[in-house]
Amino acid sequence: MALRAALLKSIWYAFTSLDTEDSGKVSKSQLKVLSHNLHSVFRIPHDPAALERHFSDDDDGPVSSQGYMPYLNQFILDKVTEGTFIKEEVDELCWTLCSKKNYRPDTLQVLTNQDALRLWCLFNFLAEDKYPLALVPEEAEYLLRKVSSVMTVELSCVELEDGVQKDGLSVWSFLELVNAVAASRGADAESLSLAVEKVYREMVGNVLKEGYLWKKGHLRRNWTERWFCLKPGSFSYFASEDARDCKGVIEMDQNCCVEVLTDRDGKRCMFCVKTLNKSFEISAPDSRQRQEWITAIQTALRLSAEGRASLHEELKERRREQRVERERRRAQRAEETQRLQELQGEREEQLVELQLLKEAQRQTRASLEQEELRRSSQHHQLQNTLEKQLCEAQEARANLRAEVAVRDLEAEHQRRRIRELEELHHRLQEALEQQIRARQEEETYRYTQTRLLAEEEEKVKSLLALQEEQEEQLLQTQREKQELKQEMDRKSQALGEAQQQLDTVRASRRKVDQDIAAAQRKLRQASTSVKHWNVQMNRLMHPIGPGERRASSSNLLAPPVRVPSVSESRPPPKDHQNRLDGEDDSSRENMDTNSQNTDPSDDKAE
Repeated sequence: MALRAALLKSIWYAFTSLDTEDSGKVSKSQLKVLSHNLHSVFRIPHDPAALERHFSDDDDGPVSSQGYMPYLNQFILDKVTEGTFIKEEVDELCWTLCSKKNYRPDTLQVLTNQDALRLWCLFNFLAEDKYPLALVPEEAEYLLRKVSSVMTVELSCVELEDGVQKDGLSVWSFLELVNAVAASRGADAESLSLAVEKVYREMVGNVLKEGYLWKKGHLRRNWTERWFCLKPGSFSYFASEDARDCKGVIEMDQNCCVEVLTDRDGKRCMFCVKTLNKSFEISAPDSRQRQEWITAIQTALRLSAEGRASLHEELKERRREQRVERERRRAQRAEETQRLQELQGEREEQLVELQLLKEAQRQTRASLEQEELRRSSQHHQLQNTLEKQLCEAQEARANLRAEVAVRDLEAEHQRRRIRELEELHHRLQEALEQQIRARQEEETYRYTQTRLLAEEEEKVKSLLALQEEQEEQLLQTQREKQELKQEMDRKSQALGEAQQQLDTVRASRRKVDQDIAAAQRKLRQASTSVKHWNVQMNRLMHPIGPGERRASSSNLLAPPVRVPSVSESRPPPKDHQNRLDGEDDSSRENMDTNSQNTDPSDDKAE
C-alpha cells in the first residue's frame, strides 16, 4: 500500500501535466503515450488495445483522473511487483512530464534539474495522501532544516509565513522558495547539490548511515578500509564510495546483534556485528562515530524486527500524530478559555446584580433611617406637647381646686380638652405601631440580602471547585510524568545490570579461549613427541647386521638391541614391511591432522 501511494503521487503529477487546459481531463492519445511509458518503466507487458477497450463508450473524448484510475489500477498498478523495477526511473519519467509545464525557474536559479528532481521526490515523500498534493509548513521547515544541517549556509524558513496558504505549500512554490532563499543566502550550487543528494539518500533511499570504516577479514586476518552503507534490512560494504563493487552484505534480522570491543591489533574504537554464522569486527575513526554507528545499527535492527522499511516513514507518522495532538490541545485550550470566559461573564453579571442589590439596600436603609428620624422627632414633639399639656392640666386642676365654684363653667371645656389629649395618645399608639411595622419590613429586607449573599457564596464555591478540579488534573499529569521518569530510571538500571552480566560472560569466554589455546599448544607438543618416538621406533625396527657399530652415545638411553643371528639377519617379510610402512603413514596422517586442528579455520576471502 505504501509503494502504491508513492507511485500514485508521481503519476498524479504526470497526469495533471498532460491537462494543458486545466479542465481536469486528458485526451486518450496522451494517455496512450503515458500508459506505454509506465509499462516500460514498470517492466510489465503492454496491451495497446486495453485502453481503447476500457474507454470504448467514451466516443474518443477526454478522460478525467477519476475515469483513468480504474484502468491505472487494473492494468498497471495491480501488475507491478516490488523489486522488478527501479523507482527512480518512474520518478524521472513523471518529473520530465510535469517539470516542462510547471517548473520555470527565474534568473536566480541555484538548483540544478537533478536537485529539483530530488527535492520533488522529497516533497512527495513528506506530502500527505490528499490531492492536490501540498506540504504543511512544519514539514517544509523540517526538510529545509535537514538540508541546512549538511551545509554551512542556513536556509531560513521565515519566508514560509507569508508564502504558505491555508491548505499548504505546492511543490512548485516550494522549489521557487528554495531557489530564492539559496540565492539570498549566497549558497553554493555544489554544496547545495551535495546536501540535497545526502538528504535524498537518507529519506527516500532509506540510508540510515554511510561512511568509511575499517573491517577485519575472515580468511586473511588483515584490516581493510571499506565504504559501509546501513539500511533497515541490510548492512553492505563496498570497495569505494561510489558503491559499485559490493564486497558483502550483512543481513539485519533477529539473529543479528552489535557489541563494543576493546582496543587490540593496533585498532581502536572497535565494535562487532554478530550474525548467526559470522562475526564482523569493525573499527571506527573515533568513539563518537562508533557510538553513532552502534545507535544506527540498533535502529536498523529495531525497524527490521517491527517490519518497517523506512525510518523516516515512522518519523513522519510521529510528526503527523504530534500535529494532530497539538490541534486537539489547541482546540481543548480554546474550549476551556471559552468556558472560563463564560464563567467570568456570569460572575461579572452576578457581581453587577449584587452591586445593584447592595445599592437598593443602601437606599432602603437610608430611607428607613430618615423615616425613623422623622418619626422620632414627631414622637419627641408629641411628648413635649403632652408634657406641656399635663403641666397645664395640673395647673388647671390646682386652679380648679382653688376655684371650684368659679370654674364650674369651665369644667366642661376641660373635659373636652382631656378627650383631645386621649385622641392624641391614641394617635401616638398608632405611630408606635407604624414604627414596629417599619422595623419588620427592615428585617425582611435584611433577610433578602442574606439570601442573595448566600447564593453568591454558593456560586463562588462552584467556581473554586472547578479551579480545584483543574489543579488536580495538573497534579495527576505531573504524577504520571514522575512515574514515567521512575520507570525510565528502572529500565536504565536494568540495562546497566545486563551490561555488567554481559561483561562477565565476555570475561568467561576470553578465559575459555585461553584454555583452548593452551590445550592446542599441548596437543602440538604431544604431536611432536609422537613424531619423534615414531622415528626412533622405525630406527629400532631395522636390524643391525654383522660388523655394524652400536648406537651412538645419544641413544644410550634406548633399550639394548640384541644382535640377530644369520637367520634373523634376513630382510623382514613383505607383509611385515607393509605393516611398518602403514604405521609410519598413519603417524604422518596423525601429525597432519593435529597440525590442521591447531590452525583456525578461515572463512572465504572477500
